[in-house]
Amino acid sequence: MAEPRAYLDYNATAPLRPAALAVTCAAMEALGNSSSIHAEGRASRRLLEEARTRLAAGIGAAPENIVFTSSATEAANLALTPEIHVERTTRCCEALLIAGGEHPCVLRGYRFPAEAIRILPLEPDGTLSLETLAKALQEWTDKRVMVALQAANHETGVLQPVREAAELVHSAGGVLVCDASQAIGRVEATFETLNADLLFFSSHKLGGPPGAGVLAFARGDIHISDVLLRGGGQESGRRAGTENVPAAVGFAAAADEAIRALAKEATRLSALREEIERRVLDTLPHARILGKAVERLPNTTAWIADGFDPRTLTMALDLEGVAVSAGAACSSGKTSASTVLAAMGLRDAVSVRASLGWRTSAKDVELFGIALARVVARMRSRRPQPEQGERLHGSADGP
Repeated sequence: MAEPRAYLDYNATAPLRPAALAVTCAAMEALGNSSSIHAEGRASRRLLEEARTRLAAGIGAAPENIVFTSSATEAANLALTPEIHVERTTRCCEALLIAGGEHPCVLRGYRFPAEAIRILPLEPDGTLSLETLAKALQEWTDKRVMVALQAANHETGVLQPVREAAELVHSAGGVLVCDASQAIGRVEATFETLNADLLFFSSHKLGGPPGAGVLAFARGDIHISDVLLRGGGQESGRRAGTENVPAAVGFAAAADEAIRALAKEATRLSALREEIERRVLDTLPHARILGKAVERLPNTTAWIADGFDPRTLTMALDLEGVAVSAGAACSSGKTSASTVLAAMGLRDAVSVRASLGWRTSAKDVELFGIALARVVARMRSRRPQPEQGERLHGSADGP
């Protein structure tokens, strides 16, 4: 019998929910291109539009303002363009302000010229200061500015002041694009609560199938004139390519389930997160829990501990049957210094992150605690021991 494993990496991807699996498989058996006008095509189109309507309802959008994409990354690349118009104006966005802790799909996925970009530092607690944002907006009063600010950080779980930021941006005549990938289904995240102009999120973070994302517009008068994918005119001309109907259907089912259970799950996962942090500090008393003093996602904790390489710790935990991550899983298993932590003033640092979800249990947390204690004890035992003279007389740094 296989040894039990604890999967604590939901911010990378969540296990597929049974309800999402069932409807995805059923939709895969359906015949017909959703752009075809025969009966089979119309049946496929009905499935797609039902999914669009359900996803729109979950975030307080009109169905016609939902664009299906292949991922949140594609949605970000589509949204972050100067060629965006509001209220049918001809004036494009001329500059882009990006909060320093954004996901790589934002930090690397924009279509503005380099001279029009400014990265804003975060506070040590991981939040974007509204004062920092206001000063940056004042420096570009002669330009129409787009601001990219995520609802919740993928690595630390820190919640950003998106609604307040949007008020500043709108007062300056700008546009706010919000990455809601980690927030939807975990905290209240709708157009009403965030006040963003565009937001995007993805299926697999919610327990839906991979390969589906959404870019949502707050209103019908927001228009992107420079689309990424050109072709057959699908998605009202905003994203060409035959729609992935099975993934869209599964996406909607997962989002429905996550949003319905949000309040109950937030309470449950917050308690499990607190227990994880208790076990971390019991084993590593000098560890620093990132963002602990501010509002965070109920499912996410990240920490750094001097003297313990996070990559080694993560691999050792994996061998003990526990899946966590070193920083964020953004590029084919590669772990490098965190841009999130660098934006918080922690240069060359990498955290260990545990993120929980719909299938996480108290047993998973217990397995984590046991594995962490075992791994840390083993790593400590392998450290070089001081020479006898150092043990007797101490070192130059202290007794």
